[in-house]
Amino acid sequence: MKIFKFGGASVKDADSVKNVANIIATEADNNTLVVISAMGKMTNAFEEVVDAYYNKSENLPEKLDFIANYHKEIINTLFDKENEIYEIVDILFGELGWFLARNSSKRYNYVYDQIICFGELLSTRIVSAYLAKIGTENVWFDARNHIKTDSSYRDAKVDWELTQEIIATKVDTSTINITQGFIAANDTENTTTLGREGSDYTAGIFAYCLNAESVTIWKDVEGVLNADPRVFDETTLLEQISYEEAIEMAFYGASVIHPKTIQPLQRKEIPLFVRSFVNPDQPGTKVSRGAVLEPFIPCYIVKKDQVIVSISDKDFSFIVENNMSYIFQKLHEYQLKVNLIQNSAISFSLCLDNKFGKFNGFYEALKHDFEIQFNENVHLYTIRHFDQDAIKEISSKGNVLLKQTNKDTTQIVVRPN
Repeated sequence: MKIFKFGGASVKDADSVKNVANIIATEADNNTLVVISAMGKMTNAFEEVVDAYYNKSENLPEKLDFIANYHKEIINTLFDKENEIYEIVDILFGELGWFLARNSSKRYNYVYDQIICFGELLSTRIVSAYLAKIGTENVWFDARNHIKTDSSYRDAKVDWELTQEIIATKVDTSTINITQGFIAANDTENTTTLGREGSDYTAGIFAYCLNAESVTIWKDVEGVLNADPRVFDETTLLEQISYEEAIEMAFYGASVIHPKTIQPLQRKEIPLFVRSFVNPDQPGTKVSRGAVLEPFIPCYIVKKDQVIVSISDKDFSFIVENNMSYIFQKLHEYQLKVNLIQNSAISFSLCLDNKFGKFNGFYEALKHDFEIQFNENVHLYTIRHFDQDAIKEISSKGNVLLKQTNKDTTQIVVRPN
């Protein structure tokens, strides 16, 4: 069995849906499972609905209308008015409206997951219906009935034993299956999600549970590149990399492959291909066991809008284990992800991702016991397989605030020019 995954950019409009349908019709065997994300930027649009609903904003109807009109424009282009997709889409919007009217929970993360899932439900219904229209037989199913998790809304943990039992029993491996990325359900059948960009992880889950032959992630780039083309003018396609290299790159923040995706594939040695939906005739990148990086060149990962923090004891005491334990407890409490650590006898430096906007709370919690200095809006560059030219190039991008090097990797924190 093969697993295909298509992200939002690949189904952003009617022409894109046609392109994906053509790839499925020509590349997929009958025993292929296709995981699809919400269309275009619809996850962002649904997040705006969540915020407007949760904060009782007056512009909630406007935001719902935007989403409805976006999807209806696509189906108006793809289908005749008699197609049942119109009724299916209306039912989904009816279910969303029912939740918005009846929900009594004030838990933001719970509300988020119950609303955000409609992006994937809509996109997969539309793609499935279009495949049927052009004669590509397929089965649509709800991933929430197959992937089971705990109740950690927005970052749910998979119940692997139960999930594998369900998938092995329920999935028809003799046909093309269409399902959703990102979403799952807990033991009370409430929707959970696997974290932003979790559709890649969904593909990995199904591959593991079905002992798949391979996973292919279809992107708008030609494969895994040695740098983000939105940041660097010149990039090179990596024809092959190992699981270990992919995990390292994901750990440091590379966005092509979701950090959780590789582990289930590695456990069963299922190869991962990253290919272009723009140029599907190109081979892309293969990720597999023991593959030597080809070509062997420096690889760059950039994390922007970071906070670099230096923490020291007010009486110049050593930063020892009990200090560190307390600091990391507060980092967890304020949802700050640590991307770099460097410590000396009396200071402790961290480069943090403040995506939840809680750094100020962390600062207030520690400032009475520690001396704290920080710089916001800095960039963290990670160079895998660095050479001196690569270090020089990154160092020229601004004021270097911190640099740390080990055998294979250099990390440089820069305040941009």
